[in-house]
Amino acid sequence: MAETEYIAPGLEPWDIVIVVLYFFIILGVGLYVSIFIVLDNRFARVRPQAMFKSNRGTVSGYFLAGRFMTWLPVGASLFASNIGSEHFIGLAGSGAAGGIGVGAFEFNAIILLQLLGWVFLPVYIAGGVSDSNSPTGGLTAVIYTDTLCTFLMVTGSLTVMGLGFSEIGGYSGLKEKYMMAVSNDTLYSNSSCGRPRDDAFVMLRDPINSDMPWAGFIFGQTIASIGIGALISIYLIVICFLSCKVIVQRALAAKSLSHAQGGCLMAGYIKILPLFTLVMPGMISRVLSPDRVACSVPAECMKICGSEVACTNIAYPELVLKLMPTGLRGLMMAVMMAALMSDLTSIFNSASTLFTIDVYSRFRTKASVRELMIVGRIMVAIMTGIGILWIPVVQSVQGGQLFIYIQAVSAYFAPPIAALYLIAILWTKATEKGAFWGMIVGFIIGAIRMILDFTYLAPRCGEEDTRPSIVAKVHYMYFALILFWITFITIVVISLFTEPMEEANVARLTWWTLHEKPSETDVMEEARDEEIEMQDIPEEDEEEEEEEEKVAGDEHEKDATEETPAVATRPKSHSFRHKPESKVKQFYSWFCGYDAETEEAKQAAHEQHERLAMITSLERDPYAETFLNINVIVILAIGLYLYIFFSI
Repeated sequence: MAETEYIAPGLEPWDIVIVVLYFFIILGVGLYVSIFIVLDNRFARVRPQAMFKSNRGTVSGYFLAGRFMTWLPVGASLFASNIGSEHFIGLAGSGAAGGIGVGAFEFNAIILLQLLGWVFLPVYIAGGVSDSNSPTGGLTAVIYTDTLCTFLMVTGSLTVMGLGFSEIGGYSGLKEKYMMAVSNDTLYSNSSCGRPRDDAFVMLRDPINSDMPWAGFIFGQTIASIGIGALISIYLIVICFLSCKVIVQRALAAKSLSHAQGGCLMAGYIKILPLFTLVMPGMISRVLSPDRVACSVPAECMKICGSEVACTNIAYPELVLKLMPTGLRGLMMAVMMAALMSDLTSIFNSASTLFTIDVYSRFRTKASVRELMIVGRIMVAIMTGIGILWIPVVQSVQGGQLFIYIQAVSAYFAPPIAALYLIAILWTKATEKGAFWGMIVGFIIGAIRMILDFTYLAPRCGEEDTRPSIVAKVHYMYFALILFWITFITIVVISLFTEPMEEANVARLTWWTLHEKPSETDVMEEARDEEIEMQDIPEEDEEEEEEEEKVAGDEHEKDATEETPAVATRPKSHSFRHKPESKVKQFYSWFCGYDAETEEAKQAAHEQHERLAMITSLERDPYAETFLNINVIVILAIGLYLYIFFSI
């Protein structure tokens, strides 16, 4: 029987004040790490102080936060970059619709983060992988705002969870009341549509007739182990997590491999929470608002949330507005906006990287740092427009469940990436042609499946399923397995029939060649990178220098003839005097990040490259290494235990 509902109140004036105050705080954090370099550029050299003042005048400082980040901000930013609006809206919504099964993806990330830190990151760091920028303060601004967002997200979601469980009588009350949480339209009909699943409190479910098939999750999302047999699994759909620039970029900003691994551990421990702080609150929201969250009549759903498919995506905001007191209600809405902001900064940042570094720079090989930064910002604006235009598509697929939509789309495109990265890191004989054609084949097959899914939408409850068999009978998790192996085999076969790379060119680029000396080509490329990094730092004005030399020569001749024949030639002036810039030009330069104006900026850039060489050596404190290895065993054991506990 449905619970008696009461209408959730809206935001009151104090709530709006809290939201506005939050945005000012976020803006202040971003400006703090950005603007101080303009006021005090001389102190932006490579040193611990750079953790708090972003050295945006160099590529490393702007693109990778100077690589001075410790494990705490790295871990917080890893979590904030992964936990976004799709979790507060989609994860809670899927919990309201189908129970705790969707929480398996979050436990998955616990393992994936450690694989990132212990398998992939050493190769990325040894290979000198870098990344791109973000408006306005570079990655430093993003990481510190992410750290604040993480604090707000964790504390806010824990508060909502506590109030929710208190309202329904704890976990036992949830198990009892959730199974009866149906709308009045469902309650007084003979249909089973709109009723909770019988296996709502089981995480990994029936392999054929369920939304979270255990076989599909373990084998369809899993490729067998890395290095040591079948002890550890890598999950196909979310293995893109390991190669995702949004996630990897944060880890690459760490001051050492140990700090990067510490950040992965911290993020892994925090990833235990979403099942309890997001999925279960979504289920609680269904209990408290069944007519709104669990609506089953298309016309009623359209009135409630603007979607005929379902309204489960409003579960978390509905719960916040219903349970949180004035002030805290506004704070929690700010938390959800914080998640959205973290999503946007991360995704737009990485999208600009892919286009600017991997596409634009191929056509403009001599593009300056200034030009690349401007192009990156233009790309951010374009991605914003594309995202807005894509919203109606998201609302109409996968039963209106945002999080499941994300996982399904990942299943169409992530498996080829997984195959490519695994082969590239674990097999020294892979070739560029094999990688290229493997990705092309995988992308085409995945795109065909996605188009079919968008063309033939899943039928509503009670309707006949007329979709093609490849769509109706092949779960997206099983499709991920098929697509992975097609791509994997394609890459291997083509690589075997094409000329392999020279052994010197794979040094430090695979797991097996981590500690080999870099090739001469890599050394030359590093020198070129340093030259490009410094090319926009202005030199002395040549006309001013010539004028100084002329004046100095005249004065010397006069002194020599009149009274001081023993005086040596006047030394050449090396002062750096530049033509004054207008206020508009100064703001433009600051906003775009190229504000280094003296020889000290060149020195800072040079020291950044020296520090990068030290980081890529992978030297580690043995005590820190032991501590980290113990912790990774603990966190992996916790992840496996949680899977078993919630699946039996």
